[in-house]
Amino acid sequence: MSNYLVAVTDSGFPDLEQEKRILKPLGFTFATGQCKTAEEVAELCRDADAVLTQWAPVTAEAIEKFTKCKVIVRYGIGVDNVDLEAAKRRDIPVVNVPDYAVQEVADHTLSLMLAIVRKIPQVVQRVRDGIWEISPCRPIIGLQEKTIGVAGFGNIAKAVLHRAQAFGMKAIGYDPFVNEEAFARLGVEKVDWDTLLSRSDILTVHMPLTKETKHVFNENAFKTMKSTSFLVNTSRGGTIDTEALINALRNGEIAGAALDVLEQEPIAPDSPLLKMDNSIVTSHCAWYSESSLLRLQEYAALEIKRLFSGEPLLHVVNGVGK
Repeated sequence: MSNYLVAVTDSGFPDLEQEKRILKPLGFTFATGQCKTAEEVAELCRDADAVLTQWAPVTAEAIEKFTKCKVIVRYGIGVDNVDLEAAKRRDIPVVNVPDYAVQEVADHTLSLMLAIVRKIPQVVQRVRDGIWEISPCRPIIGLQEKTIGVAGFGNIAKAVLHRAQAFGMKAIGYDPFVNEEAFARLGVEKVDWDTLLSRSDILTVHMPLTKETKHVFNENAFKTMKSTSFLVNTSRGGTIDTEALINALRNGEIAGAALDVLEQEPIAPDSPLLKMDNSIVTSHCAWYSESSLLRLQEYAALEIKRLFSGEPLLHVVNGVGK
């Protein structure tokens, strides 16, 4: 049996039994850490044949010190913590796990939408305070015939639209990388960026964080949106300029925002977003359910198994070995 080493730079899982069940029969042993710095990543992963990482900084400096690494797998969808170009220079494929929590994130997106539109947290608090009103926190809008807009048209956005259409909502979407036919197949109208902003009653964000998408929701974007519209973000916090959002909420440029992701996490205890009635913040937990947790670990380990069993990798994000 071959002897391989897999280094787990860090993780928030209760244990690594899923990974061990899949990889130990192939001859893998495990080196585990909770790396916070590139130096710690370099030290742990120096002689690893494969790397599993969640949040640790897998930087160019760390990757340069890897001597045997054949694959880097990110636990999750985004790969912000891995230097993709540095891995490419070393001919190391970087792989993500895009399909482990599609339904959970879609569920959470709809939950946030309903909570912010129906003003659920405020109503609950009023009832707890002894205030019983049958038309509280006016105005509250109905969803039927309202327009939901998606920024990005990947698997999660599609799952969100599938749910939203059950509420009788009209759907529009923006994604420069997807053709009109793909939108039309789901009954969604493809629109340009300004149209997405100006027509959406609820605008939900499903974009990766790139140079092009950083702060794409900025002062100008909020001025283009309807004053009655709501913004929901379960993708990447950096797509929204936080200060511009706070100002837009204060000035009534949009009606509300519901966020599971933020530029700075955890959110600062004194953030105005925590004090505003027209803002809801959850703790980057849209991905989580007990079953998605297990799927994430399993799917990540299966990518390593594929490579070392001579099978093609499913989800390479830096173009190596495709």
